[in-house]
Amino acid sequence: MALDLHQTECPGLGWENQLTGRTQMNTMLLKMYVKFQDLMDREEGQDLVEYALVLALIALGATVAMRALASAISTAFSNIATQFAATV
Repeated sequence: MALDLHQTECPGLGWENQLTGRTQMNTMLLKMYVKFQDLMDREEGQDLVEYALVLALIALGATVAMRALASAISTAFSNIATQFAATV
């Protein structure tokens, strides 16, 4: 008793239907691959991400600088208040 390998893969389908199904699957996978490659090659959104990163870096630097400046101003006012209280 000989077994037909094509019939054992998908029982109920003839080899012609299996071949058509495989061709359709390969075509679909190829289309998905081409679309994915197209998305990977696009650089349109890359500029927006770079600007967002630069903006975040500037905001972080400004926050650190403001904290240092606020500390220096607070120290200066404390020194002025101490000297004013000593002279009165």
